[in-house]
Amino acid sequence: MSVSIQSMSELTNRAKHALTQELGVVDTMRFLNQFREGSGDYTAERGKLFEGESVKSIASDIKERRNDT
Repeated sequence: MSVSIQSMSELTNRAKHALTQELGVVDTMRFLNQFREGSGDYTAERGKLFEGESVKSIASDIKERRNDT
């Protein structure tokens, strides 16, 4: 049995076509956008953002915010 391997370009085009047929253009774009590479250093930013916080204090803050709405 022989297997034909497509180029990544051809595979990508076929996948986009299949997604567009199933989801439509807007939802296909929404889906694909989640795989874009971000920028910055999330680990460093997270360290600064939550400096001095514990999991317990963050969970408590989330619960308080939920009760305020």
